[in-house]
Amino acid sequence: MSASHRTTRTPAEFEERLARFLFERSEESRAVRVGEKETSEQAAIVERYRDLFTREQLEGLRVAEASAAIDERELLLRLRLTCEGGIVAAEVAACEDELENRILAARVGWRGEELPLRAAQARLAVLPAYADRDELGDLYNAENVSFNDDRRELLRTSEELASELSGVADPVERNAAEKGISLHDLERVLDATSRASTSAYNTLRERWFERLLGPERAAVPSSNHTSYLRRLSPLEEVYTKERSVPICVATLRQLGFDIENIHGIRLDLDDRPQKSPRACVIASDPPGVVHLITRAQGGLHDYQAFLHEAGHALHYAGCDASLPYTFRRISRDHALTEIYSYIVEAISREPAWHAEHFGLSDEQAAENAQATVFLEALLFRRYTAKLQFELDFWGRFADDGGTFDGYEERLTAATGLRYPRENYLTDMDDGFYSADYLRAWIRSAQLRSSLVADVGEDWWRRPETGDRLRELFREGTRPTSEEMAARLGFEPLDTAPLLRELT
Repeated sequence: MSASHRTTRTPAEFEERLARFLFERSEESRAVRVGEKETSEQAAIVERYRDLFTREQLEGLRVAEASAAIDERELLLRLRLTCEGGIVAAEVAACEDELENRILAARVGWRGEELPLRAAQARLAVLPAYADRDELGDLYNAENVSFNDDRRELLRTSEELASELSGVADPVERNAAEKGISLHDLERVLDATSRASTSAYNTLRERWFERLLGPERAAVPSSNHTSYLRRLSPLEEVYTKERSVPICVATLRQLGFDIENIHGIRLDLDDRPQKSPRACVIASDPPGVVHLITRAQGGLHDYQAFLHEAGHALHYAGCDASLPYTFRRISRDHALTEIYSYIVEAISREPAWHAEHFGLSDEQAAENAQATVFLEALLFRRYTAKLQFELDFWGRFADDGGTFDGYEERLTAATGLRYPRENYLTDMDDGFYSADYLRAWIRSAQLRSSLVADVGEDWWRRPETGDRLRELFREGTRPTSEEMAARLGFEPLDTAPLLRELT
């Protein structure tokens, strides 16, 4: 029987076929995300590769991992976890496709238009009138929440199967083991950091809510205004849509990265009605095929989103092509690559960057940079509250099947924006991704502190910084975020550099 038809493959054979599977899934995801396709066909891809994700294959990988030499176990562990996830994905792929396609087909009627949900979401960032954002946001939320029963059922099905396959019933314990950390220890440190930054955040919030949302705002504005805030829309005449790509390209060139001509990086910057407004990188086959996708709408967020995703793209396209596929594409979680997206995005918080590229006075540049610190603090506090909610959610999931209890209360108290409780499922990413973002927040602040000490205050425009990053990129996905902390001379949960940045 040929290798392609054997029930159980060797780890090397599994890895080779896995690479083809992930490439096809990534390319399908990209086509739907950028609006090239109106329907998702992930289920058909999963079906073609169903032989990869069987219980027999999982047991074969588990046996290989247990008997492997110590230096081989990390690679085999990642393959085994990927196989577990693949079995779950195969089970729910058809239902996910059906749900995704219904969401893509959904429309919101507003002011004589029938807007796709993604188009309505994108419109919220650019509507100038406060009342209009609340009106359209409420319509979007009402349509979006109609899919919650299906989302909850998908979660239940996935969780039951993940529990069975892993042998670990507690989802918090299981995800912590996969990441190699304590999620509760992480939460405690982040909670202390969030509390320590509260006074500074409240001062910034009052100033910038007044500046960005105006006097007509509610005492506690709704989260319908979040994308408008992040865009810094009242400053859009400075941070124009047309200049975002040239300025970001020039910024990266100062570090020694010519992103428009790096082999493997494919830019998709076009605006399409069904294109998701959320920028992303899809690493279909690093370092050779790495998609950087943004949808510019005007405002500083365009620049921040481009720089953030450029960090991801440079990391994946900069990995050593001779690494095993697993260490070029697969990681235990997303905490490592988010370090690089955060450190590149952090350039937009440097006052001198605003002065250099936008012709602002030092005073105006400092004020605009302060706005980015406010937004960073808002997002950090939001994600800390998200992690706390998700720990509660999954801690009681076996008993209540997943409820919104605590979602609105936690996020509203943390940010000063009201997050409607019905949005709790669409605000939840798989596998405690919130924890990965938060670990990256800690680590990127540590990395910036190291760069300032070693390269200088103008680290953000020095080729020496690019050289240091390039060396890190070559390692692909192999290191963990916590290993990176040790290299920088920090303890993994040392939030002092982050607290300095937030306050």
